[in-house]
Parts: sequence; C-alpha cells; structure tokens
Amino acid sequence: MTSTTPLTDPTIEAALADYGSKTVAVEPGGVELIPLEARHGRPLQLLWTWASPNLEFATVGVGILGVLFWGLSFWQCMAAIIIGTGLGAAAQGVLSTWGPESGLCQMVLSRAGFGFFGNILPAGLNAVLAGIGWFAVNSISGALALHALWGSLPKPLCLVIVVAAQLVIAFLGHNLVVVYERFAFPVLALVFAVGLVVVLSKSHPGAAGSGGLPTTGAFLLMVGASFGYAAGWNPYASDYTRYLPPTTPKLPVALYAALGIFVSCVALEIGGAAMVTAAGKAADIDPGVYTGLMPDWLGKVTLLCIAIGAVAANVLNIYSGSMSFMALGIRLPTHIARAVVAAVFGVIGFIVALAGLHNSGANYEAFLLVIAYWIGPWLGVVLTDRFLRRDIDRFAVLSDTRYQNWAGPIAMLLGMAVSILLFSNQEKFTAWVPKHHPAFGDITFEVGFVVAAISYAVLVRVIRPRSALVL
Repeated sequence: MTSTTPLTDPTIEAALADYGSKTVAVEPGGVELIPLEARHGRPLQLLWTWASPNLEFATVGVGILGVLFWGLSFWQCMAAIIIGTGLGAAAQGVLSTWGPESGLCQMVLSRAGFGFFGNILPAGLNAVLAGIGWFAVNSISGALALHALWGSLPKPLCLVIVVAAQLVIAFLGHNLVVVYERFAFPVLALVFAVGLVVVLSKSHPGAAGSGGLPTTGAFLLMVGASFGYAAGWNPYASDYTRYLPPTTPKLPVALYAALGIFVSCVALEIGGAAMVTAAGKAADIDPGVYTGLMPDWLGKVTLLCIAIGAVAANVLNIYSGSMSFMALGIRLPTHIARAVVAAVFGVIGFIVALAGLHNSGANYEAFLLVIAYWIGPWLGVVLTDRFLRRDIDRFAVLSDTRYQNWAGPIAMLLGMAVSILLFSNQEKFTAWVPKHHPAFGDITFEVGFVVAAISYAVLVRVIRPRSALVL
C-alpha cells in the first residue's frame, strides 16, 4: 500500500463546501485540497488582501532603517526600496497563480521541490517565523501605536488588546480574514495616503545621508531589508488563492497580488525615509515620532489605523503560520485543527512580543534580514523545480508521505550556508566578505537564491525524486 497524507477528506470536503458561503464561521480542516464546490472569490480581492496588511507602522519602519541606521540619502533609500520590493512583489505574483489550479496552500505545494520530510525545513521555518516571529513584530507596532494614542494604557495591556483581536479573526479563518482586509483597506489607504502627503511636505529629500556605512553597502542592505519585508509574504501566497476557481485567469491573479504588496510597501517605506529627514535627531522607529509630524487629529487617527493595520498583518501571519505547521504532516484529531493551532501560535507570539517591547528597532533590523536569508534559497528551489518539472503529477506526489526529493533541502541548506557564512552583515554576525569589503553590504538573499537554484538544477538530476505513486 502507498502511504498518503489526506489532501482530501470526505467529511472535511462536505464541511468546506458549506463553509464557502459563510463569513463568521470556523474554517474546517487544515491543509486539505479545497473542493470545487467550495471555490469562490475573484482576483480583485488579492489587491486588498495584500495591501491592507502592509498599511501599518512596521512597513514605515523599513524605510526608517535605510536613512536612520544605514546613512542613505532619501533618494538612495527610495531606489533601494523600489528594487527590493519589486523583486518580492514579483515573486508573490508568480506564486499566487499556483493556488487556483491546485487548491492547495503554499507550504504543501513546497513539497514538490523538497519531498514530504525534506519540506519540514521550509515549513518549519515559516511556521516559527510567520506564526510567531512576524506575529510578534507586528503586535509590537500595534501595541506601541495604541500606547502612543492612549498613554494611560500600559504597553502590556495594549499588546493584549491587539493580540486578542488578531486571535479571534485568525481562529475563524480564511473567509473572515479576507473580509477584514477588504473593509480595512479603504480606511487604511485613505488615512495613510493623507499622512504620507503631510510627512513628505515636511521632509528634506535633498539632505545628504549620514554616511554611517559605505554607500554601496548601505544600499544593498536596504535592498535586502525591503526584499525581506515584501518577500516575507511569499510563503503564504497560494494560501489566499486556493479558494479561487481553477478557471481563474492567471494574469489578474498575479497582477493584483503583486500590486497589493508593491504599492503599499513602496508608499509607506518612502514615508519612513521621509520621516527621518523631517524629524532630525528625534527620528526613531516609534509610531509617535511619525504621527508627531502630523496635525493632532490626523496623528491620532493614524495611530488608530496603525493598530488596525497591525491586526490586518497578523491575521495573515498567524493563519499562514498555522497552515505551515500543519503542512509538516502533523495530524490533529479535530476538524478545526487549523484553528486550534492558530490559537496556540497566538499565545506563543504574545509571549515573544511581550519580551520584545523594548529595543524594538535593533530587533526589527535583524529580523528583516533573517527573513530574506531563508526565503531567497527557498524561492530558488521552488521556482527552479516548477520550471524544470512542469509535467509531473503534483497531486500524486504531494499526497504521498514516501515521496522524497532530497535535492531540495540540500540545495536550500547549501544556499543558506554559502550566503550567510560569506555575506551576512548583521550586528551580531558580520561574515567575511562585508567584514573585509564593507561595500558589499548584505547580498545574502541574492547569493542564497542563485546558489540554491543552481544547486537544485544539478542535484535533482543526480539525486532523483522518488515516489511510491509516481516513479
């Protein structure tokens, strides 16, 4: 007999078919195939699904890093933001097209390039970094915004309020997540657009950078950070397109997903860079500094929207983090298994966020780069696998627990090892190349992607994938 992981389950299939028309209901199942009867939605929803979670202060914080910590001028920072975000958004568009045709979440699709057990590497990293790491980062920004708005509320209490809202939405699942993003989008877009205009009007774009690092090195650091922020959504991509009908055209799926990330990230990160030039010595990764440049009424509304945006980001983080955990192959004896895992991740994320309320700026810088360090090699593997093995029966191999493709995890580990050990440039670990040649900055994700892609292309021909179902 072959050993399979239940991508289909008759009981859950029936529950999913009923779930398609509901909003306030617990999404049944976990990472099972979405049946045709449950398919619904349209590509346009991807615009707000990916724009709303970036309309928050963590996005502004990315732009702050380039000018405040790395010494870039405003224009240099903006150019790096456009390049890094463009790369991450383009990958998001491509990966999003895989959802409608397969009906599967991104980390289950990742098994094609990694095998069932080898996929523990990327799925495990994503479960921890998305369900806990990103959750903590965005919860902190939302809590700081609430504290800046209502100073009488202690920061830990503000964190409890933000986390509670996130947990309720993520627990219920996909349909409520998409609806929340849709209703949050026009409010967030309007408020942040007005705030951006005000901040830009008070900025000094022509001011020279502080020159803390060699310009080229600082520029590459900024490209890596902005890529890490945008590409941080890549391992979630098909999680939010798997409910779309399989006949959905690919172009609008890719376009709306990419645009949602690109426009929102570029706009707010530019706002962060502008804030530093306007605030001068008072500049910091703090929502109060950003909103302090605005009229009092607009500042207060923006702080409230920062908290709303943090919730918009984290319902995706905790939802997809729980999906990644279940993609490890762990079976829980309940039809609301994903919801239970989401709740557990939320509690752990809250504890991590509570510990990180202080020194958030340095922690944020390191976290953004670490995200890029593993996503670059993972992308190298999954995109190369898709290109080289277009004709395999993916459903068959993805449902087989004995399917092996060790070329994937080996290539990803090679990409990570070579790129991190040679090119990482962080406060706690500076690799050999940037230590001796600071102008290289941090090109870890670029090197990791290339090394993993080339290694996989070679290894998949030597260590051939094996499956009990497809030989």
